[in-house]
Amino acid sequence: MEKFILKYFNLLRTIIAVLIGIVISVFLIFLISRDPGFSLQQFLLGPLLSRSRFSSMVEMASPIIMCGLAIALAFQARQFNVGAEGALYLGAAVGTGFAVSTAMPGFLHLPLTLLVAGGVGALWGFLPGLLKARWRGSELVASLLLNYVGYYLGLYLINFHFRDKNAGYLVSYQLPKSAWLAQFIPNTRMHWGILLSLAFAVLVFLFLYHTTSGYEIRMTGANEKFARFGGINVFKVVVLSQLLLGLLAGIGGMSEVMGIHRRFNWQSSPGYGWDGVVVAIIGRNHPLLIVAASFFLAYLRVGGQVLNLMSDVPAEMVTVIQSIIILLITAEAFLAQWRYRITVRQAESRGEAA
Repeated sequence: MEKFILKYFNLLRTIIAVLIGIVISVFLIFLISRDPGFSLQQFLLGPLLSRSRFSSMVEMASPIIMCGLAIALAFQARQFNVGAEGALYLGAAVGTGFAVSTAMPGFLHLPLTLLVAGGVGALWGFLPGLLKARWRGSELVASLLLNYVGYYLGLYLINFHFRDKNAGYLVSYQLPKSAWLAQFIPNTRMHWGILLSLAFAVLVFLFLYHTTSGYEIRMTGANEKFARFGGINVFKVVVLSQLLLGLLAGIGGMSEVMGIHRRFNWQSSPGYGWDGVVVAIIGRNHPLLIVAASFFLAYLRVGGQVLNLMSDVPAEMVTVIQSIIILLITAEAFLAQWRYRITVRQAESRGEAA
């Protein structure tokens, strides 16, 4: 049992942190609500009580998964690039411009639109990567600043070049049907982009753990000096990890536009890139755990919306829960004594056996 705990300690610590966050949220709901039983039911079961709510949870998870995978690739290389938000926004804006400006069969239009959005996102991720690898510039500062540049540049492109003046509000022209990601369940908004994000999670897992480039990314993140000594091209690793970050974020943003809105309608930043940071932390930068963390976060968000609509508890409760969970997960001292005691006991038992 103790061997199992040590082997999966980080996963167990994450699960315990999540459970503590939920317990605290339950306590707060009982403290705030006049009818805590009903409020608790709406929060914990609300996303499952109707098809539309469940659909909202699943579709919300899709871009979060893509941004979580994007952030995890950079974090695995110990590159603190948080530019997924800018890459997502600008990639979706340019992809929208490409889609409404071109006409071709769907089997070409769909992948090319995604590739254009992903290519723009990759360029946006490449810039802080190059600054870090070539001139040792802070990728954190560069990516944060570029998020604002990407946001205002995307806003400019849509509002001044691809705006639908007949729509009555600030949105782009509608995408041609050849560039739509169709819904695969009737009477819901669950579209093929959701399955695309799950496929990318598998591909990123295979890339990180079953390819030479993935090994180089993980080794550079574990010990950059050792990676250099072992002959790994750290310059390439730094640039590649951040380029892939932008690629995935751009595709994630464009799939949201193609699958749900069918036109670019984000006049403010949607926040999926920041959600990607959250799920990358919760999922410990593991692609498959990021999928679970994304659905968990989406479940919390929809549960918070239901809670706000159906009870007297504000939706901001979800932000409180999310903050508590992240604080516990990122606190290195949380449960460290437990791990230390198990390690000492195992060492003592080995010494006695010898």
